[in-house]
Amino acid sequence: MKKLWILLIAIFIGSFAILGWVGVEIFRQAPPIPREVVTSDGKVLVADEQVMDGQNVWQAMGGMQVGSIWGHGSYVAPDWTADYLHREALFILNDWTAGQYGKDGAALPADQRAIMLARLQELMRKNTYDEVTGRITLDPVRGRAFEDNLKHYTSIFSNGSAEYAIQRGAQSDPEKLRDLTSFFFWTSWASAANRPNNDISYTSNFPSEPLVGNVPTSSSIIWTGVSVILLIGSIGGMVWFYAGWHKETEGRDTPDEDPLVGAKLTPSQRATVKYFLIVSLLFLLQIAMGIVTAHYGVEGGGFYGIPLDQWLPYVVSRTWHTQLGIFWIATAWLAAGLFIAPYICGYEPKWQRAGVNVLFGALLVVVLGSMAGQWLSVMHMLPGDLWFWFGHQGWEYVDLGRVWQAALFVGLLLWLFLIARSAIPALKQKGTSKSLILLYLGTTAGIALFYSPGLFWGMRSHLTVVEYWRWWVVHLWVEGFFEVFATVVIAFLFAKLKVIRADHAAYAALLSGAIYLSGGIIGTLHHLYFAGTPTVALAFGSVFSALEIVPLVFVGYEALENIRHSRARPWLAQYKWVVYFFVAVAFWNLLGAGVFGFMINPPIALYYMQGLNTTAVHAHGALYGVYGTLGLALTLFCLRAMDPNRKWNTKLLGFAFWAINIGMLMEIFLSLLPIGLLQTYQSISVGYWSARSPEFMQTALMQNLRWMRMVGDTVFAIGAVAWVWFAIKLMVTKGKKEEFVVEPAIVPAEAV
Repeated sequence: MKKLWILLIAIFIGSFAILGWVGVEIFRQAPPIPREVVTSDGKVLVADEQVMDGQNVWQAMGGMQVGSIWGHGSYVAPDWTADYLHREALFILNDWTAGQYGKDGAALPADQRAIMLARLQELMRKNTYDEVTGRITLDPVRGRAFEDNLKHYTSIFSNGSAEYAIQRGAQSDPEKLRDLTSFFFWTSWASAANRPNNDISYTSNFPSEPLVGNVPTSSSIIWTGVSVILLIGSIGGMVWFYAGWHKETEGRDTPDEDPLVGAKLTPSQRATVKYFLIVSLLFLLQIAMGIVTAHYGVEGGGFYGIPLDQWLPYVVSRTWHTQLGIFWIATAWLAAGLFIAPYICGYEPKWQRAGVNVLFGALLVVVLGSMAGQWLSVMHMLPGDLWFWFGHQGWEYVDLGRVWQAALFVGLLLWLFLIARSAIPALKQKGTSKSLILLYLGTTAGIALFYSPGLFWGMRSHLTVVEYWRWWVVHLWVEGFFEVFATVVIAFLFAKLKVIRADHAAYAALLSGAIYLSGGIIGTLHHLYFAGTPTVALAFGSVFSALEIVPLVFVGYEALENIRHSRARPWLAQYKWVVYFFVAVAFWNLLGAGVFGFMINPPIALYYMQGLNTTAVHAHGALYGVYGTLGLALTLFCLRAMDPNRKWNTKLLGFAFWAINIGMLMEIFLSLLPIGLLQTYQSISVGYWSARSPEFMQTALMQNLRWMRMVGDTVFAIGAVAWVWFAIKLMVTKGKKEEFVVEPAIVPAEAV
């Protein structure tokens, strides 16, 4: 056990050292923001601070929830970087060919077009940024292209666009529209202009745009190969290791009765019931917002003919959909942590219930306050800079205003305090697994403390810098420490039920945590391949993101083990559906996080797939499939532990389980995945802009595939309603008791 602790600590320190060093390089080599952009004939296109002003305009009206930048954001509206770049390239080509040949660029013979393309690429890839003056000097034709794009974006954001699900009046201020276009220009300039003394752009030639020579870099191809080879080799090594480790850890002696029967609930444990009630309600509200958001993809701003976008724009519905998912999942996990805490030391500290109630009130304030602020920001009802403090920051998954961010962080610290004051005294007790308790404390601290990077950027921080810290929150918080926390909690629960020994549970959790973090921490960088970062981020991100997949290959074994545990004694039948939800977590870990994650993670794959529906496939399969399902499982466990002998409506719960999981599979395989793969083909064969364009997305085939999502969504929603109905009935009513016959013979789990 000691060696595993040393290994875990070494991985933790070493990984963060590398992540920090790469971060320094990212900050140092981020694309420069010009003081001004002028044409060679003296016309000022972008004045001082206009790029940053434009970034703020984009953030305040929803940012990443209305289209994307550098592939990060939502899927209905275009990637504004790719859109601006393609429009600018076409304008220049047509301007030149009209003047020289008197015809459109597309009508040129192949030899003449090749000459024009070579000329265009030389123009677009030349970096004219002056470090001394902070000025970018452009050819006058690029100035005319800027003005043409300004007209285009003014029309879209002022008049609205059903194709892009952008409501009328999203932005009508001429000055702010010019600022916004300046920001779009800068992101496209950085994507095409070569880094100093290099032949690749600041974004490693992303997005794909053959007109300007944006093609995959050699680094993307090489590191993809390295990551695949490493993945195959690591899986082979893990197969060998797991085979031996399994033999060493077999053997258990499950008690004849449920250890939780007769256990008296503490006041703080009873107080967590309202958390689970809120989990159920937020779960349903998230589904409702998902239905509205998905429908906007086929009907623009309407909802079956109702002009819903006048009151609930797409950007708000999608913001709430993604944010509510995080809120209800996090609430379920926080509540489970609070419920489990008294089991650790066997008693309840003074004022624990009061702390649980205060935290509940704080969570409600954050949820309701942030949602209201986001709506007000998008509807232009927050004056000045209040959009940043109380409204919509524009960053996907961390959209809530800074005040609500800070309040959430304080709430997480309070949660850590409540857990710690219950767990720390147990370290002095005999007969407890100190390793399991320390792991529980450590992962709890990780969840609480690693939300803080969301406070590390300011209102006018560089886009690349924000992306670095944002993924610390989204990846390290959600995909890192939550992952390890989940492993520890499941191990603790099975140890509490005495279906596995506490020392074996601790060993397994410690080992799994070390394996997860060995790839998970540095693997954060796979989100940053094309975010204005140097090649070193791509190299480390590709290699270590491959290592993230390795432990997920064996979650099937974990699932089988859980099922075996559940059959060890008759009384464990009470936990059948709790265990099945744990099994579903393992399944989605393998499919959603593993298979669908690696489908898009290698650099060459992500180059063409980033921000397409293939990303949505991974997001749904991993965020809901893994973390959401675990939230449901933890809720069910706590509700069962509150009344171990209560008779459950297993038919309703079983129906909910199968409907939820089959519905999610249908949603992915009938709609999201086919759309994503078709988009990928379009991105490879034509260009990234085309895969996101309305001309492609509004074709009959793509619209039909979008409608097919309704089938899976309906099945999923019915299952979710059944689950919520089941859970709420448990919380608000009293039920019959169920007696379980204890068989005198002890049947080993291995024999089942």
